[in-house]
Amino acid sequence: MKRSVWILPAWLCLTVAVQAQGKINPTDPQPTCQMCPGTYIPVSELDAYTKKALDEKLLDQQVRDIDIGKANIGIGMVHRGKLDKPNPDSVAEHDQISEVYHVLSGAATLVLGPDIVNRQRRPATMRTVVEFNGPGNNGSEVRDGIAYEIKAGDVVVIPAGTGHWFTKIEDHIDYLMVRIDPDKVTPLKSEAQSKDYLSKPAKKGD
Repeated sequence: MKRSVWILPAWLCLTVAVQAQGKINPTDPQPTCQMCPGTYIPVSELDAYTKKALDEKLLDQQVRDIDIGKANIGIGMVHRGKLDKPNPDSVAEHDQISEVYHVLSGAATLVLGPDIVNRQRRPATMRTVVEFNGPGNNGSEVRDGIAYEIKAGDVVVIPAGTGHWFTKIEDHIDYLMVRIDPDKVTPLKSEAQSKDYLSKPAKKGD
């Protein structure tokens, strides 16, 4: 019995060989952040921000602001002390930046909802507007908002435009903040800038 012999064209052999070596096919989707490095933030640095918040009575601090190609990602540490009732006009909303909270310690009541009563534009010169969460509004309450009892280990996702309002904090709440900034309205913050910030007292208004 004769055996059939198949001879592959040279171009097909070359294509198979190139793909086998893991070469990039120009027709494949390409990374949206070309040759971007990863970012590592040690827990010691995060703890230093919490300590600074306690020592200097600070609330919101930005640890990093990273360009990931199609967006910037901000990493912040937030410490809030005991709160028996909500502060006046303390509903916050950010027009362009969404936020994710990962609660590290403590417990609080957080009200979420998009229908904000008595919206008041935040001053464009506010440090939090310029450096942390971009333009947005404050308000007096959230109409038909949903109240969540959040505690250590919980995660909260707050889309841009959604009001968020702490109405009670048992003793304190510390959370890691991830800010998603697709319009890149906030400035980048590097490891070197973070170390410089931690090395000296925060400026007034920080």
